[in-house]
Amino acid sequence: MSEKKQAFHGSDLEKVEEIYGIKKENIVPFGGNVNPLGISPLLRKSMQQHIDAICEYPDRDYKTLRETLSIYCNVPMEHILVGNGATELISLTLNLLHPKHALLLAPTYSEYTREISLAGGSYEEYILNETNNFRPDLEDLKAHLTDEVDLFAFCNPNNPTSSALTVEEIREILLHCKKHHIFVLIDETYVEFAPDIHEISAVSLVHEFDQFMILRGTSKFFASPGLRLGYGICGSLDFLERLKVIKNPWTINTLAALAGEAMFMDTDYIQKTKTYIAKERKRCLDILSGCDHLKVYPAYANFILVRLLDGTTSFEMFERCIKEELMIRDCSSFEGLDGEYIRFCIRLENENTKLLNILTK
Repeated sequence: MSEKKQAFHGSDLEKVEEIYGIKKENIVPFGGNVNPLGISPLLRKSMQQHIDAICEYPDRDYKTLRETLSIYCNVPMEHILVGNGATELISLTLNLLHPKHALLLAPTYSEYTREISLAGGSYEEYILNETNNFRPDLEDLKAHLTDEVDLFAFCNPNNPTSSALTVEEIREILLHCKKHHIFVLIDETYVEFAPDIHEISAVSLVHEFDQFMILRGTSKFFASPGLRLGYGICGSLDFLERLKVIKNPWTINTLAALAGEAMFMDTDYIQKTKTYIAKERKRCLDILSGCDHLKVYPAYANFILVRLLDGTTSFEMFERCIKEELMIRDCSSFEGLDGEYIRFCIRLENENTKLLNILTK
């Protein structure tokens, strides 16, 4: 059995090309979690028509973009702040809060631990239990959210487990955190892929609570990681004003702002994506669920977590797939995933079928 080696991030195509001698252009990136349908047609059309806009500075307040997001999210534009990807907003929020001690659901995205450390704080991880399909026991979780914690952060749906909390569960958490003066950061990067966004998105709670912030980006659902466009939604106008004070102006370029104005209004593209992902996710789950040597978990995002039960290591499965030019994610680098776990995102139907044929052997 092979030794565990480096676990590649979904964007590490150059490293894979160097190590395995496979041209990155030929690799199907099952680790990238990006919408396989590509960018919005309205976005493409807008870029072609407005290329000369780069001669102008963007509106410092990004009013039109925020008005578009207001319609898309059904929340007043005053409660929306836009940024250079969700990453900028994570950094700004944590720099403003300066959390002394944070609690994070794990396994999860690593950017939070980095930013908390840079802000001078400490953190601990609440490890999600595999036997509960990586969903927390709310009473046990609340027992860990004490007066010693001043920040609670989690992804919903979570990466890499694809599990999710419901709106009612989030409301219960927010009520508890309010009593203990804990700010809550909810990353909804993958929420648009969910079977029912209203079942799990916390946007409807913005008018009830002001001690939490929702972060979203356009890299995954709108297949545009190169735009670096993200936004935050918060019930507290005072908190958003304090963020604006420390935020650099014009961090979103003119074309990215125009792109957002187009893509968020592309209802045909949005619905087509939701329908396609739902259909292919169900097909993949149904096929994999019939294999005794695999365990699959309920998936709310556009990716599926799989546990290997037959003695094959996650790295061995990674290599088995990469030799067929399919790049999945070996999850051995995620804290809390002890065992042999892999993750793959929903790609085009023929690509998914090719991967399923390897996994089901």
